[in-house]
Amino acid sequence: MSDTEPTADETDRTTIKRGREFEREYRLSAAEAGAFLIEVGEQLRDSEELTIVEEEWELPFRFGEPVELEIDFDGVGDPELEIELELPGRTDETAPDVE
Repeated sequence: MSDTEPTADETDRTTIKRGREFEREYRLSAAEAGAFLIEVGEQLRDSEELTIVEEEWELPFRFGEPVELEIDFDGVGDPELEIELELPGRTDETAPDVE
């Protein structure tokens, strides 16, 4: 088998596509969350598409600019820091010709 052929696991995955709503929550260690964020950051830096993969699904997402980053700190009671990243979608549509 060549390096470009999908494995059995890859062909069995559901691809999350436009027109669907999808949400998953994970409870991770700080090290696991950090490793995930590093991988996301590298894809954002190096590509125009972010692909998140789980055993049963994959979510390819072509993103545009600007990216919205929100930092929310709540220091009352039990301190909590929330970091939210919002990526606008990007289509491959082009403007019509003017003649």
